[in-house]
Amino acid sequence: MRRLHQLPPDVITKIAAGEVIERPASVVKELLENAVDAGAHRIDVDIEQGGVDLIRVVDDGCGMAAEDLPLAFASHATSKLAIADDLFRIGTLGFRGEALASIGGVSQASLQSRPAEQATGAEVACQGGALSSVRPWNGAPGTRIEVRNLFYNTPVRRKFLRAVGTELGHVSEVFTRLALAHPTLHLTLRHNGKDIYEIPGSSGILDRLGVFFGADVRERLYPLEARQGPVLLRGYIADPANERGNAKMQYLFVNGRWIRDRSLGHALQEAYRGLLMTGRYAVAFLFLELPPDHVDVNVHPTKIEVRFRDGQAMHHLVFAAVRERLQKEDLTGQLRIPGKVFAPGFGPGAGLQSAPGFFGSPVIPASGLPFASAPNQANNHLSQASPASGISNDPGTGALAHSARLGGPSGEMGLTPVPAPGELKAIQLYDAYLVLETPEGMLVIDQHALHERILFEQLKRRLRTDKLESQRMLIPEPVDLPAEQAARALEQRDALAELGLGIEDFGGGTVLLTSYPAILGKQPPQTILRAVVDYLIAKDRMPVRAQVLNDLLSLMACHAAVKAGDRLTADEIASLVAQRHLVHDPHHCPHGRPTSLLLSRQELDRQFRRT
Repeated sequence: MRRLHQLPPDVITKIAAGEVIERPASVVKELLENAVDAGAHRIDVDIEQGGVDLIRVVDDGCGMAAEDLPLAFASHATSKLAIADDLFRIGTLGFRGEALASIGGVSQASLQSRPAEQATGAEVACQGGALSSVRPWNGAPGTRIEVRNLFYNTPVRRKFLRAVGTELGHVSEVFTRLALAHPTLHLTLRHNGKDIYEIPGSSGILDRLGVFFGADVRERLYPLEARQGPVLLRGYIADPANERGNAKMQYLFVNGRWIRDRSLGHALQEAYRGLLMTGRYAVAFLFLELPPDHVDVNVHPTKIEVRFRDGQAMHHLVFAAVRERLQKEDLTGQLRIPGKVFAPGFGPGAGLQSAPGFFGSPVIPASGLPFASAPNQANNHLSQASPASGISNDPGTGALAHSARLGGPSGEMGLTPVPAPGELKAIQLYDAYLVLETPEGMLVIDQHALHERILFEQLKRRLRTDKLESQRMLIPEPVDLPAEQAARALEQRDALAELGLGIEDFGGGTVLLTSYPAILGKQPPQTILRAVVDYLIAKDRMPVRAQVLNDLLSLMACHAAVKAGDRLTADEIASLVAQRHLVHDPHHCPHGRPTSLLLSRQELDRQFRRT
């Protein structure tokens, strides 16, 4: 049996370095944070071969005294903490005293520093943890650190580094985060002698966002500011049209420190719920300022994870602020016009055609949405609005008809009275889109997406006052499901009952469908229930009840709405268009697809060279 023994100092250093120094970008991050803590106004970063061969960071901060240099590369040597209680009120980016020791243990590093009040400075070198003697150095005030041949003494670690371009990308990301968190710093980044970035200290956050992410992002940002007690939230959120396929464009900062936080990320996504499609992510740059004793940054050696004293309050602040800010904006999408407006072959008698890409975003087929079904038949009836719908029938509007197109008894989800003839100019194209003349320009509406949004909000209004009306089935209908699916459905029995969908356990994998939402009319009950069960099974972890209800309402609205391919009458078109102005969010369906796109009058004039 092997006996216990203490590890040599060089092994301890390499183990510690593995927690802090993963790649060249880790070195750049630690050195940049030290420069910020030193009060620097300018920081210059030079790297070679993605940072593997050389990382040089020069700052004009307060510098270090010669007598302190021998401790610079010592483990857990720091000027930022004195007693244990200081860990609970950290006001600096660095504090653990591990960075330089870890860097010196796996590289050939040198440190040169001079305080402004001293005529000369000093330098010291550290090679694989071995420290040299301190020597005089005649340089400018501030600190200069060079890190060469990273992981030269740990070849396995070096072998796992990526290509030069990849490592440069990671360094650029670290540089970007610091530049956004500290907008008064003058920062430069050079790679192999070539300038990558030079960010003057006079440039604000918006200027920096434009430099790092382009004008397309910068021009679609909305400023945000909110306060809750001692906590201040500021930043920018992007228009939902700028959504991404991952969360990498969600930047969260706490007291000048870039962080990752699952709860805040969830709050941000929830605020965009209904504005983004599933699997798409918002773009946001959020900065939280709060007292140091309200957040614990001593959670992980890399200092990118934090723990809030009141995480629930932080979640609510982000969610409420972002949601409120989005509600202030007109989120109608803009049609993108290609170089040629009309497709080849357009001419007299040929009919109106759209050039490839004319409508900007591809149409999501009905089969790609939950509760997909065959298009409603053209003989769906017209029905009068019910007082229970929560929408007033004002005789002064000149109403002619109401379109329900739901197949339910007595038109439970009746639509709003349409304006008098001549007040709206709308036509249907391809049995899928409505084209409407507005003062702003030509509005192209997705009939399914708009009707889905209308029904969704009507369902929510009803649910706020009472359960949705259900229709008892004379003979309960058995539905056979796999045992796991039946159990998941029965777990959510109360939530389903609120939606008018009643189920009971019949044993094994069979459930009895006892009641059915009246608004869905003649839609096959089994189809509805199976679609609901598919949704429940798709969740690895069941969301909270409010989210379950929200998602199921959107599924029901999607299933009941008119589909692409449904031919609408003139009255139905007018009725659908009239209700667009009565919903809370007319810009997106509950699944995040746009309901309409605008081609402005100015753009039309420009395309036809009338300007």
